[in-house]
Amino acid sequence: MIEGFPPISRPDANVLILGSMPGRESLVQHRYYAHPRNGFWPIVSELFKLTGEGYEQNVKQLIQNRVAVWDVLKACCRPSSLDSDIDARSIVTNDFQTFYNNHPGIRRIFFNGASAESMYLKKVLPGLGKTPAAISLQRLPSTSPAHAALNLAQKTAAWSVLLSKDVE
Repeated sequence: MIEGFPPISRPDANVLILGSMPGRESLVQHRYYAHPRNGFWPIVSELFKLTGEGYEQNVKQLIQNRVAVWDVLKACCRPSSLDSDIDARSIVTNDFQTFYNNHPGIRRIFFNGASAESMYLKKVLPGLGKTPAAISLQRLPSTSPAHAALNLAQKTAAWSVLLSKDVE
């Protein structure tokens, strides 16, 4: 059983980016999106003009932009870093009810890929009741190096929706 990380957030966050579960390199480094070929940090660094002075500084600057980062899963069994290898019987989701209670300003959720979206819609959303009614949901292309259908520039263009202040 592998376990994920606590959220990167502050109480006044208004955007939540959800992945599925940290990959091996992230688990080893105890950092979100630590694989050197994962496009997450290059993308958000470009969009939010993060300085790139290291993980901790980038996290701090992302939080200052009122962006939270978390994963749908708290724990699962997975022999590799691929979402397709997650044993569905082992899935434990994060406590989103408490997260939303502590982050009442979340108005938009962006999924880092189809797996995160699917797991959230199937495993989390049905148990939330009316809490997330005002939250806009949108899937973005995965930043994983395994998702090679788009290059980094194309992914960055798709992810630029994060900068929009409008709730769709």
